[in-house]
Amino acid sequence: MPKKKSEHYVNNKELLEALIVYREKVAIAKERDLPKPRITNYLGSCFLKIATHLSYKPNFVNYMFRDDMISDGIENCVQYIHNFDPAKSRNPFAYFTQIIHYAFLRRIQKEKKQLDIKNKIIEKTGFDEVMHVEPGALTGAMSEYNTIKDNIAQKKNR
Repeated sequence: MPKKKSEHYVNNKELLEALIVYREKVAIAKERDLPKPRITNYLGSCFLKIATHLSYKPNFVNYMFRDDMISDGIENCVQYIHNFDPAKSRNPFAYFTQIIHYAFLRRIQKEKKQLDIKNKIIEKTGFDEVMHVEPGALTGAMSEYNTIKDNIAQKKNR
């Protein structure tokens, strides 16, 4: 009895065949001086499945900007699809997984830089001036207020 395929499963052989067909279409369009053809829905769905599944790995799952990471990964796959050469490798799944992985790492670095900039702005403008809270005004969010205050105090002590 054949195994039932998950809707999240990307078949490496089918992906390779789709890429070969796409490369042929690109070559024909180039010969005829036509614009580069769009990628197929199948290729796009494969990129989405790979990126979404990779975002659930333990080293990426807890980031609040996971959707941005997935979008960056898909964008990079579409941007560098022409670099995959079936003559060199028969494993497009691994190739695009690496592209997405490094896109995720770049997004994390960008977000860390933005967070540092935000912290410096808050630090320079004065924390108490930016967030003035009346006693008793915060109920459940008081711990978040104290956490932010402690983080800024730690950065000042460095």
